[in-house]
Amino acid sequence: MKKVINRTHIEGPVYQHSLELKVSGPDSKNPGTEFISGNIEIATDDAGINIVPVHFTYTTATYGKSGKVNETFNTLKNFIDGVYKTIMKDGADVATKVRIDSAIGLNEFYADRNGTEEFVSVKRNEGGFVHVTSAIDENEKNRNTFDVDMVITKVRRVEGDPEKNTTDKVIVGGAIFDFRNSLLPVEFSVVNASGMDYFENLGASASNPVFTHIKGAQVSETIVRTITEESAFGEPSVREVKNTRKDFVITWASQDPYLWDDESSITAAEFREAIANRETTLATIKQRNDAYKASRGQAAPAAPAPGGFNF
Repeated sequence: MKKVINRTHIEGPVYQHSLELKVSGPDSKNPGTEFISGNIEIATDDAGINIVPVHFTYTTATYGKSGKVNETFNTLKNFIDGVYKTIMKDGADVATKVRIDSAIGLNEFYADRNGTEEFVSVKRNEGGFVHVTSAIDENEKNRNTFDVDMVITKVRRVEGDPEKNTTDKVIVGGAIFDFRNSLLPVEFSVVNASGMDYFENLGASASNPVFTHIKGAQVSETIVRTITEESAFGEPSVREVKNTRKDFVITWASQDPYLWDDESSITAAEFREAIANRETTLATIKQRNDAYKASRGQAAPAAPAPGGFNF
């Protein structure tokens, strides 16, 4: 398989964070190791509406056996200690600006919803290098980008809903890969009219995958609308409605997709192997969920809950 592309770039003042300093437990690979985990959220637009989070699962002070200092740990620690500032706690004028080069990963787990066990898989920016900066890109479009190689296996159009203030879009589904070449099932959106036509006419399907290079922008915003209803008497009724939109929107695609089933890109055998490894990953997540439930005295389902990725 070719060296696949999977990278994101986020920059702007830090809106807020949920970073915590922890110590690994006795059953971990390296017991007693200090590490930082949590999210750092970045305001990527001047209005402070588009807030893009980056998740850090396990960031230690040094790198493995080499013992080299991990500067990202020190940067995150400065946020925990209050040395670096955030918009929510300290104000927009003094908030620390950062650039983070990350990659798309998946936050996957089982959730109990209304008595039904459901598999959840959510895209997120996974770790990366954090650089404190005094200046950010003047063009907002360059502050929240993603850039990936993707195997496209399905394309569908979704009609907009005027009541929810949404427009027509095309959903592009398939898989990307992480740095270990592990398969990550994902969906992205296309809202540009020409882009929607392009992907609908691409002919991609599970039996005819298309492997190509795409780029886009991350949308993570909450819009607050004020609705005023006049009354027959007295004061009008005023209420706020919040609409949250989180999406990865494709804005560019290569004119020439990679060759499919070719050693210069990816072979069908390599793709089948990645799918098989993905099934193993899902089984491991399920086993961990069942073990956790058992430790809390909860019965696990007799059969695995759905959550596979069907190509």
